[in-house]
Amino acid sequence: MPASTVFDSFLFRDMFGTPSMRAVFDDQSFVDAIVRTEVALAKAQARVGVIPQDAAESIAASCDPARLDHERLRRDTGNVGYPVLPIVTQLAEQCGAAGGYLHWGATTQDIMDTATVLQCAEALALVEAELDRLRESLRRLATAHIDTVTAGRTHLQHALPITFGYRVAVWLSALDRHADRLAAVRERDLMVQFGGAAGTLAALGPGPEGLRVRAELAAELGLRDPEITWHVARDGLVEMVGVLAALGGSVGKIGADVAMLCSTEFGELAEPFEPGRGASSTMPQKRNPISSELLVAAAKLLRDKASAMLDAMMQDFERATGPWHVEWAVIPEAFLLISSSLAQAAQLMAGLRVDQARMRENLDLTGGLVMAEAVMMALAPALGRPHAHELVYAACSRVIDTGTDLAAELHAHPDVVASLGADRIDQLCDPAAYLGSAQAMTRSVVDRSGAARGRSQPG
Repeated sequence: MPASTVFDSFLFRDMFGTPSMRAVFDDQSFVDAIVRTEVALAKAQARVGVIPQDAAESIAASCDPARLDHERLRRDTGNVGYPVLPIVTQLAEQCGAAGGYLHWGATTQDIMDTATVLQCAEALALVEAELDRLRESLRRLATAHIDTVTAGRTHLQHALPITFGYRVAVWLSALDRHADRLAAVRERDLMVQFGGAAGTLAALGPGPEGLRVRAELAAELGLRDPEITWHVARDGLVEMVGVLAALGGSVGKIGADVAMLCSTEFGELAEPFEPGRGASSTMPQKRNPISSELLVAAAKLLRDKASAMLDAMMQDFERATGPWHVEWAVIPEAFLLISSSLAQAAQLMAGLRVDQARMRENLDLTGGLVMAEAVMMALAPALGRPHAHELVYAACSRVIDTGTDLAAELHAHPDVVASLGADRIDQLCDPAAYLGSAQAMTRSVVDRSGAARGRSQPG
């Protein structure tokens, strides 16, 4: 079938998704999850005594998603509006007499929501694995460049010296927090859905059987048993997509930083090179930062997915008239986008080229103005902060106007020499001597991140 979106296009699909994530959300996987849920429901109900044990065994032995007629499913789904009834109809035919106990007391949304949560559980495992790979690359990069001095930039202008390792550690710290959020999402939001027509489990009677079936179903599928039916309380899925969007935003920030630092005027970084990567059709010299650009694009698209999920939260009464359908498109696309973003970022960081010499050249571009704060703070105890600021401001203005350097201007000022001394002026104009706690914070982030990864690994 011809593709019409970037998610299915043979041209673009691996730029906006990954094969492993597509496999989680393809049609067959969704149908398999629905069949798995129906079989699990029958097993749970048999254990509680709601349906006969032999019927559940027959259902488990007979239900085979590979034997479903896909063209018939497509046609019937278009007519019914949902795929569950068409699937259950064919499964019941496979089961013979036992088919009468299939889908007992359930409703379409019970099965579709639970199938979606099963897909999300598998997808989250892929996201976490890819995030771990990216974080490991960032830990190595931050450690390697903990002492690599570069220009810290605010409003796109030189601010103070930092280290490149510090910049990378800032990126890493955000991703570490996202890893914690993903773990919380897995614990809190991967819930089974089973409530019947209006969520009350009335079809299973007034006794405890309904709640017992739901608990057994949750255990059968490895999902959390919720306190109450959540079919119109969509906060769990909204949180899930929201965390993906926030993670995509943090990865997109990395992409934006790297893309800018790859520009000709900066030249401090370069994406991993392979022949033809980032080439221009008309300019042979070009090596465009393709991975970084994809990180930025994914972040922007993920923002819209989170917005759509928030909109879809407003579901009327005990069954929504439309908002639920929004999720069918949004959830798979959100997972595809974040899978692509993380895979591209991991590849980018693993082979990122860092030009330390260019970083130092750029740091010296302003004739030492990046050290203005250091000089001002050293003068402040003797001259007072306002006067020290005025004095250094005037020296900086002369550097900008005449093209000299800050150290020379300071050496020429008697008050500065009298207050600091010539050697101290030279020390204050050394970027490597004004890094504050950058290196200590970098070590802290790297150590904590590595320790957290160690705890998360199977013993």
